Amino acid sequence: MSAETIQSRRAWLLSDRPASRLQARLGRAYVSWRRFSANRLALVGMLIIIALVVVAAFADVLAPYSATVGDLKNARLLAPSAEHWFGTDDLGRDIYSRIVYGARWTLYVVILVAIIAAPIGLLVGTVAGYAGGWTDTILMRITDIFLAFPKLVLALAFVAALGPGIENAVLAIAITSWPPYARIARAETLTVRNSDYIKAVQLMGASPFRIVLRHIMPLCISSLIIRVTLDMAGIILTAAGLGFLGLGAQPPLPEWGAMIASGRRFILDQWWVAAAPGAAILIVSLGFNLLGDGLRDALDPRSGDQ
Repeated sequence: MSAETIQSRRAWLLSDRPASRLQARLGRAYVSWRRFSANRLALVGMLIIIALVVVAAFADVLAPYSATVGDLKNARLLAPSAEHWFGTDDLGRDIYSRIVYGARWTLYVVILVAIIAAPIGLLVGTVAGYAGGWTDTILMRITDIFLAFPKLVLALAFVAALGPGIENAVLAIAITSWPPYARIARAETLTVRNSDYIKAVQLMGASPFRIVLRHIMPLCISSLIIRVTLDMAGIILTAAGLGFLGLGAQPPLPEWGAMIASGRRFILDQWWVAAAPGAAILIVSLGFNLLGDGLRDALDPRSGDQ
């Protein structure tokens, strides 16, 4: 591709007067990508998350051993070696294989929590911000009640009521994760509720439901995506905390928090049993934080020059 072709396509994407909605959307996406790619740490975070997805998708190929069955007689608590890269645990299971398969459960938790919590927070926040009055007061006081408790403590209470298990842990984390999203959505809604754009839609006869669904919620999506991405690290840590306390994933599932809990008994002599899953949680949490920072800079229309 010649330099002239590249320049013409770039000029087409950055045009001040796009000829179609597609051109406008592609132009905004291109500008956002330029902002994002300028942040090297954000690219590192994106690569970490891509690696997590690849590892989870191809765990059957990447893991040389079973994640649940070990050699208790011959391979118990072996140090890291060429045969077992991260060593083995107290049941003779390969820790590297368990971490690889544990990537699936990590993605399972963060994706389900995001799917459940983000829409709830978006709906509550936009309805409260647009309706105002008693609706806003009631919804925000309910939100304040959830925000008054530490997330892990509240999740522990819900899991204790629902019973231990990965599904109940996901539900408990989702129940405790939506209030910040509601606050962000409400703040975004208050800034556009009285704008000329919304007034014009009202004059055209659009119902409040349509205004909230079609015209206000899309404006809140970018801020919500940023907050959800930044919260992924907290979700992973909360899920690991529940697993560490025995209220999350149950044995023999290779969940990283449960792996740390089983390895804490050997932390002085066989440090690798707990250190390996702890390092996995650290790296993935760092990746989500770096990615969230990059998305915040890229999706914020007030940051940077186009």
